[in-house]
Amino acid sequence: MSAESSNLSNIEHRAVIKYFVKKGKTAKEIFEDMVSVLQESAPSYTMVKKWARLFQQGRESCEDDPRPGRPVTVVTEENVRPKNKIMTDS
Repeated sequence: MSAESSNLSNIEHRAVIKYFVKKGKTAKEIFEDMVSVLQESAPSYTMVKKWARLFQQGRESCEDDPRPGRPVTVVTEENVRPKNKIMTDS
C-alpha cells in the first residue's frame, strides 16, 4: 500500500475499528493490525481504545457528536463592510 493511500480520515479509521469490534477483536489487536498496515498514519492506541469501547457499548455512528456552542464565524471584508457603511451613514 502506498503512503498516499494509507492516509485515512478519522471517520474511515472509526469504520475500520467498528468492523473489527463486530468481528470480536480487542482494542489492542485492532491497534496492532492498523499499525501494521497504516504505520505512522494509524490512530493512537488511546483513540482505538476509546472508539472500540463506544462501538462495544452499541454506538453505530462513526461521525463526531455535535458540539454545543456557537459555530465558528469568519470575518471578511464582505461581511464587515455593510456594518461600517451603516455606522458612517448615521
